[in-house]
Amino acid sequence: MKIEIYLQFLSQLAPKQPDTFAHRAAFKQYQQQLIYAYRAEMLAAQLGLSAQDLHFEKTEHGKPFLGNYPELAFNHSHGREHYALALSLYVQDVGIDIESLQRKVRFQALAEHAFHPEEYQHWQATGQSPEYWFQVWTAKEAILKACGLGIRLSLNTLNTQAVAGQQQGFCQHPELGEFRYQHMVWNDALCTVAWRDVEGVTPEILYIKP
Repeated sequence: MKIEIYLQFLSQLAPKQPDTFAHRAAFKQYQQQLIYAYRAEMLAAQLGLSAQDLHFEKTEHGKPFLGNYPELAFNHSHGREHYALALSLYVQDVGIDIESLQRKVRFQALAEHAFHPEEYQHWQATGQSPEYWFQVWTAKEAILKACGLGIRLSLNTLNTQAVAGQQQGFCQHPELGEFRYQHMVWNDALCTVAWRDVEGVTPEILYIKP
């Protein structure tokens, strides 16, 4: 039983040629098209199909799934330089988030707004460690994406119980249930995958890098 994580550089998925795009918005649209094409290629390969055979649909909260192959769970995330895709035929509720550790962030303001009091206290105890901040942030994003709610839940009500330096974690929330997650640092980025905790089920996390 496993969750596969595909890690890629955005520059490999969507190379930008000089003077090809007059406006940033046009490049972003081109980039998004290639990201979706790569996602479809990976999902189709997992099922032994062609990308044209996949029927993408969305839940009421906007989380995509395959209408004709709902047993294949997937989720993806990208920043300015990195892309991550998680997929599994065994674990249904999967979420992933990837963030550059060099990203410029208003750490204090966002921590005050989005961190649970215990997370905020622990962050202060670390000396406001940027890496711990990203541990908490990516765990929250991955968990909310796993359960399909996105940002419909107040972030400061979700205590990830993240511990600085620990690569794995567990949390529970009365509205969401119980989730486990795992961090990985890759090429100056922090990637966190989360999945719904099922008693007796511990999936293998398989990272596939370029």
